[in-house]
Amino acid sequence: MTTDVLNRYIFDELHVRGEMVQLTDSFQQMVANHNYPAGVQALLGELVAATCLLTATLKFEGEITVQLQGDGPIGYLAVNGNHKQVMRGIAKLAEDTQAEGLRDLVGKGNMVITLRPESGEPYQGIVALEEDTIAGCLAHYFEVSEQIPTKIWLFSDKLNTKVAGALVQLLPDGEDKQKQLDDYEHFCQLTETIKPEEIFSLDAEELLYRLYHQEKVMMFDPQQVTYQCTCSEQKCLNAIAQIEPAEIKSILEEQGNISMTCDYCLTTYTFDEQQLAGLLNAQ
Repeated sequence: MTTDVLNRYIFDELHVRGEMVQLTDSFQQMVANHNYPAGVQALLGELVAATCLLTATLKFEGEITVQLQGDGPIGYLAVNGNHKQVMRGIAKLAEDTQAEGLRDLVGKGNMVITLRPESGEPYQGIVALEEDTIAGCLAHYFEVSEQIPTKIWLFSDKLNTKVAGALVQLLPDGEDKQKQLDDYEHFCQLTETIKPEEIFSLDAEELLYRLYHQEKVMMFDPQQVTYQCTCSEQKCLNAIAQIEPAEIKSILEEQGNISMTCDYCLTTYTFDEQQLAGLLNAQ
């Protein structure tokens, strides 16, 4: 099957749109070498799939960050991406844990959604984590912020190496509001029947046919989802430049170099005195 793709689709003459995302390689690259506990990796996978769906749903060009923060064993969970479906994600643990699920891992807290459009002002939405799942919290976000009925399903395989998601959303584009709601509820009921083994083994087109074979489904061109970290040597140098030259010199005298490790991809950047000469001579 084709993996690491996001598919968008609509139903001919009905007031509903849908999305489906299936991730394997991109998610495995994201969590490589992190050794997350099983429950943490599963929750991060759900947030990655949810962010893919959210990015395609909001229809903007730019960057998105979806972050969970609370008082549980996970200090914070964050996924960064953009409208081209280039993603990276991280979980930072406040303590070791074998817990599973949103409530036990994050505890009481918030979901923070930040949009940075390529043109226009940044936007931030905050939703209390009052539901038991990420999918439920996002549905609540759409209900409160967008006022559009939306249902999301998120999946993780038994090894937490594959993640997937589906979304059904009402399209308020007609006068008969009851008909719109009936269409929406009908497709929610059909989508509810997705089995994990199906979404992890079938191409989207085949799975959509199984789900909606009595309807006319119009699929858009699939969009590739990739993992890419945005760290770089120059960004590290920019961060070091915020430190006073005297303090940089003191660190170099004590340690011989300055090292910075990216939390997302675990790449370590090391700088010696010669590489930092320009900063040491700054006034």
